[in-house]
Amino acid sequence: MATSSIGTAVQPTLVVVGAATRDIAADDPRGWKLGGGVTYSAIAAARLPVKVRALIGVDEVAATAIELDAIRTAGVDVRLVPLGSGPVFDNRRTPNGRQQFALAASDVLSPSSLPGEWRAPDAALLAPVAGELSEEWSTAFASATFVTLAAQGLLRRLHPGKEVVRLAFEHGPIIHRADAIALSREDVAAGAPPIRDWTRPGQSVLITHGRRGSLALSRTETGLSGHFMPPLPPRKAVDPTGAGDTFIAVWLAARMLAGDGWRAQVVASVMSSLAVMTSSLSQTPSTADLCAALAELKRPS
Repeated sequence: MATSSIGTAVQPTLVVVGAATRDIAADDPRGWKLGGGVTYSAIAAARLPVKVRALIGVDEVAATAIELDAIRTAGVDVRLVPLGSGPVFDNRRTPNGRQQFALAASDVLSPSSLPGEWRAPDAALLAPVAGELSEEWSTAFASATFVTLAAQGLLRRLHPGKEVVRLAFEHGPIIHRADAIALSREDVAAGAPPIRDWTRPGQSVLITHGRRGSLALSRTETGLSGHFMPPLPPRKAVDPTGAGDTFIAVWLAARMLAGDGWRAQVVASVMSSLAVMTSSLSQTPSTADLCAALAELKRPS
């Protein structure tokens, strides 16, 4: 796999896969906004010098989304896969946190939709949002591809018209294949078994915890090692939607470029901290925003 320092001419390739969501939004004339891990991840990763390809499952309405043009404009090679039913969410803010209701579930996004020339990238990000990626995706990419799994989308059960049910973490082929697995603190608290029980030596685990930062762990033959990192810098969130997806994608892209997990975590922390200050895909922080924030970190206080 190709590695380089950030800013060089070498461009490793990242493939991102998942279904786009339509999230109910009263402030949008359409009544909804495009979302989902695959959309936030693709546009965020494209802010780094990485060649990004995105396989996006869309229902008939989501296929018309103007946000798809913003993703393409960012330089992402987008392939749309028609879905008879795509995930639709109603995310409600309450004093006790977010309540998520499903208005529509998602059809399965089959690995057969993946173009042959996309099957051996430097890295792949599986970004399910509603259980649309089956265990068949464990064999979709070449053995040399560094696969990261955003596991949150495997931990949801959708019943249209009802609140989304959070599932307990279960080990399976797609978990075993992943070289890195990303979870939120809420996912871990919902019933994941001890990390050493479901990871294999060589795997990395990323745990995001919103405004409290992130934890990066590495599984070795003897146990776990890692480090915590706060948001860099912490910011008051305008909208935290997609911040975790942004973190995971930028971590993966930066890791390919820098060949170093710690530096990748720094870049991802900065980008996700910037991302919470925006409220839509089209407002995703730019490459210039990211570079300016990274330069600010280096200045003496």
